[in-house]
Amino acid sequence: MDTIVLKTDALRMTEEEFFNLCQQNRELRMERDKNQNIFIMSPTGNLTSAINLQLGIQIDKWNQMEKNGIVFDSNAGFTLDNKAIRSPDVSWVSKVRHNALPMIERKRFAHICPDFVIELKSDSDSLKQLKEKMQEWIENGCKLGWLIDPEERKVYIYHSTSHNSEMHFGEKITGENILPGFVLDISFMDEIMKE
Repeated sequence: MDTIVLKTDALRMTEEEFFNLCQQNRELRMERDKNQNIFIMSPTGNLTSAINLQLGIQIDKWNQMEKNGIVFDSNAGFTLDNKAIRSPDVSWVSKVRHNALPMIERKRFAHICPDFVIELKSDSDSLKQLKEKMQEWIENGCKLGWLIDPEERKVYIYHSTSHNSEMHFGEKITGENILPGFVLDISFMDEIMKE
């Protein structure tokens, strides 16, 4: 099932109202763009879910050793400067930035853009829309982002300070100076995606 988009010209919601809508409909995964259109995403397939989990585990293992940030799964919502409320598949925020947030912010869709995000393309996702979303992350303060396309075996890398690039599975993909010492191990996908 594809993403459902609710055009909200007639129904403008405050951040509080959108947060409450999400809380009352926890079985739905919702985002809101900068124009306040609401996106309802279908649940992911088993492959996508398994890959998401493994990606999060890798980032979390690195973070457990470094102890310098907070790792979030796909349920975390972030309120961006452009007023969009987005949820990446995996994200990381430095501990300094996260701890500067008041506790009330941490309990809601915090007004902070992650330092690092991963978006994982599933079968129902549009690559064009995901690339636009990645650009939105960067424009709102994300320093490094990876858009992973398992089917094409590519990782699109987005930077806040330089040109975007793409790499193929098998190439060394690092966390650069944002996640220093982290190297993505994509080999697990071959086992998960084996027919």
